[in-house]
Amino acid sequence: MNGLRAVEVLGPIDMRGVWRDSLLRWLIGFALATGILLRLGMPPLITWLAERHDFDLQPHLPLVMSTLLLMLPMIVGMIIGFLLLDERDDQTLTALQVTALPLKSYLAYRLGMPVLASVLLTVVVFEIAGVGNVRVGALLLAAMAAAPLAPLFALYLAGFASNKVQGFALAKANGFLTVPPLIAWFVDTPYEYLCAIVPTYWPVKLYWQMAEGVFDWWVFVGGIAFQCVVVGLLVRRFQYVTRR
Repeated sequence: MNGLRAVEVLGPIDMRGVWRDSLLRWLIGFALATGILLRLGMPPLITWLAERHDFDLQPHLPLVMSTLLLMLPMIVGMIIGFLLLDERDDQTLTALQVTALPLKSYLAYRLGMPVLASVLLTVVVFEIAGVGNVRVGALLLAAMAAAPLAPLFALYLAGFASNKVQGFALAKANGFLTVPPLIAWFVDTPYEYLCAIVPTYWPVKLYWQMAEGVFDWWVFVGGIAFQCVVVGLLVRRFQYVTRR
């Protein structure tokens, strides 16, 4: 069974699984609602802070929006991670090992689809929000740079959680991974590069640069490569847990 066949077979199953799970539906709705909230709430917030507290939020908008840039792949990763946990609990992954669908093809589908979904969701939500001065082309590059975080978080949940309850606890802990790149905003170079040991730093750094009209290929390529290395390690962990 090739990759296209895997999409044809597993795609509708995933859509039904997401639709039947209220938590997964809520995650998608939350992502879209965040974009609407930013569009409606950010302009008056900027005005209120300037008039009442003499604080200009405009220079810090890249920091605010980079948080959203990380949150959206996390949401996609949570959805896929919970689907993986359900399939593991239902022994679906065990059954796949005796079917025409190799585990490698299954993983290729499981890793590829969240990347595409993350890019699409990021562009859509950012366009809904309409906040920031990053153009669509630059936004697409930032979305691509952050997209590997989706399978990374999915494999993290599926590889270290025993069930969906533990998965939800680990998903909440994912928020700590957004802290180092946000700290980097307030730290001067070269000390900010201490935060580069965290994969979430790289797409955020790229977004900040592009908000200033700068594009650094090294940050783009290096960030994706680093995230892919982490994904590869998590794949090995997931395969070990599946075959255990």
